[in-house]
Amino acid sequence: MPFQELKRRLLVRKMELERQQAAIQRDFAQGRSAAFAEQAQERENDEVLNALGAHAAAELAHINRALQRMELGSYDKCSQCGQAIQLARLTALPFTALCVNCAK
Repeated sequence: MPFQELKRRLLVRKMELERQQAAIQRDFAQGRSAAFAEQAQERENDEVLNALGAHAAAELAHINRALQRMELGSYDKCSQCGQAIQLARLTALPFTALCVNCAK
């Protein structure tokens, strides 16, 4: 799989995560109910949304760093040891910055 296809996959995933974050922000912007019974459920929902938002933000950061490494020409080099990251690993985990040995 050439790097262009990996870049396309990263960009598609980036757009998905950005849409997810926007939807979470819209949900929070709607406000919350004044009814006590509904507030407990809304707090649970807020916790889930916060967790999803944090996960999306972390994945976006990984993706942005991977895209930056592509631009710099260091995408397929391990950020720890400098050795090549195998294409199979990049295909499975396109935003990885570590070779198999350093990821252990």
